[in-house]
Amino acid sequence: MAALLYGAGLRLTECLTLRIKDVDFTIDEIVVRGGKGGQDRITCLPEIAKSSLERQVRFALRQHQEDLNNGAGWVEIPRSLARKYRNAGRSPGWQWVFPATGTYFHKETNQVRRHHFHETSLQRAVKSAVARAGIVKAASCHSLRHSFATHMLEDGYDIRTVQELLGHKDLNTTMIYTHVLKVGAKGVRSPADRTLRPKKRRQY
Repeated sequence: MAALLYGAGLRLTECLTLRIKDVDFTIDEIVVRGGKGGQDRITCLPEIAKSSLERQVRFALRQHQEDLNNGAGWVEIPRSLARKYRNAGRSPGWQWVFPATGTYFHKETNQVRRHHFHETSLQRAVKSAVARAGIVKAASCHSLRHSFATHMLEDGYDIRTVQELLGHKDLNTTMIYTHVLKVGAKGVRSPADRTLRPKKRRQY
């Protein structure tokens, strides 16, 4: 999960609410549904997380089958979809990529459902990793998303591309990361600076 926060620039909730149908291992894409502001977007599936994510999806599908065998297997889905397709909440594609360990009874529908992984568990894991790494500055799950944006710009990606991957409505929000890079307001470096590199001294 932490690899997706950094490698795909996901928000904490976006990561935890990923559905199996929205991860495409063929073209290495992740569809983020209902992000901040209710907008959908597409972001990259990092190669470094691909194999572990495939294992996680297989685990989630096995668990879902066990739930079905026990008369459960439901997950929360949008109300409009639930009214139109009554069994969609039991279909494999709508299952959480990161399901919770236990189930619960939903009184309104009389369904035995499984929630997604709880955010506090991931937050504690990241906090523990930060401490073990000896990082003294404040760092959280959201810091990984910030790092994604910063490193994308450092690698030379267009700021509009980074804006789309992050799901920012306003370009000014994405522009904040150019200040971290210590580059100009338009996110560029002057080509003249390439000529100012110190010359190597001759070795005699």
